[in-house]
Amino acid sequence: MDKLQAMRVFATVVETGSFARAAEQLHVSPTAASRHVAELEKHLGAQLLQRSTRRLNLTGVGADYYDRCRLILAEVEEAETQAATSESQPRGTLRISLPHSFGLRYIAPLVPEFCKRYPELQLEFNFSDRTIDLVEEGIDMAVRITAELKTSLVARKLAPAKMVCCAAPDYLAQHGTPQQPDDLRRHNCITYSYAPANTWNFTRDGKEIGVPIKGRLRANSGDMGRLAAVAGLGITTLPTFLVCDELRSGRLLPLLPEYTLPSLAVYAVYLPGARRAARIKAMVEYLWDALGQGNPPWQT
Repeated sequence: MDKLQAMRVFATVVETGSFARAAEQLHVSPTAASRHVAELEKHLGAQLLQRSTRRLNLTGVGADYYDRCRLILAEVEEAETQAATSESQPRGTLRISLPHSFGLRYIAPLVPEFCKRYPELQLEFNFSDRTIDLVEEGIDMAVRITAELKTSLVARKLAPAKMVCCAAPDYLAQHGTPQQPDDLRRHNCITYSYAPANTWNFTRDGKEIGVPIKGRLRANSGDMGRLAAVAGLGITTLPTFLVCDELRSGRLLPLLPEYTLPSLAVYAVYLPGARRAARIKAMVEYLWDALGQGNPPWQT
């Protein structure tokens, strides 16, 4: 039994959900794909997949084994890539997960130059604001924006970011300007779906103040919140990388200057086994330089 090939077939079956699709992707017959997995199960003395006429399900043992297979196969792929190329010229495929609004605004414009610099590297982007499982979704690295990073992944801080409470001048002229966080209870607040829905947390002199808020508009897009605030629909809290232009032009005004919101940071995260991967290292270093080496363009 070719153990490595059997692991590769098993992982592909899990990721595609079908022996037929896995066989097509790996350019083998469905019969051969099924045989590889059966031989692997026999070798391990454990059932990895529960088969039915409609779908395949991982067993508990199979789920654990799949996670380890992904790490091993990633290491093998990287070893092959390292043997075929130098650190200065990565090649292969780099799969990246990006937050939607941030990715389109700050990362997408950098891609053409990166592609020119590394012509043998293929890029695949997944835009989503949800936190994805890199192993489960076959992602090599992700950009995450958070106030507190909790992860077993390798992380590189790319840039700081701040949250700001803001509103349009027209809204404030009509509804009044809040002087303290508790005043927000009387305002229409525009909220973000991936943040706690009912409370905004401010800090002053080391004391945290949680304010219950309510509003007519909630969206899973920061850009939607920004556009709604500029249109005068209410007060919002957004990262400065989304509203820096509006704050500079006066289309949005910062509120409650004596209070602070939780600080954020932009991170690149990737699996521990990929720490020395040439293609990941190239992208992380490129983003670090392009985003200002700790002094990003959105700083206000």
